Amino acid sequence: MTDQPAKVASLNFETALAELEKIVDQLEKGQAPLEDSIKLYARGEELKKHCDALLKSAEARIEKITLGADGKAKGVEPLDVG
Repeated sequence: MTDQPAKVASLNFETALAELEKIVDQLEKGQAPLEDSIKLYARGEELKKHCDALLKSAEARIEKITLGADGKAKGVEPLDVG
């Protein structure tokens, strides 16, 4: 881990997820010394939290189309994901 990693908060979802997947792969294969594994795990936790927050934000913005009695779209309302 000689490269200075990008700030997690500045990463978009796709970049953060790709980095998280790479970290998981490295940890599963045991490719890093213990000290680096601890740093990778901590970075992975940050990335996971960031990805979760981005997904929750996206879910909050999703709206579903409501249909009128005639079957035509009459408007939108927030998506109930809970």
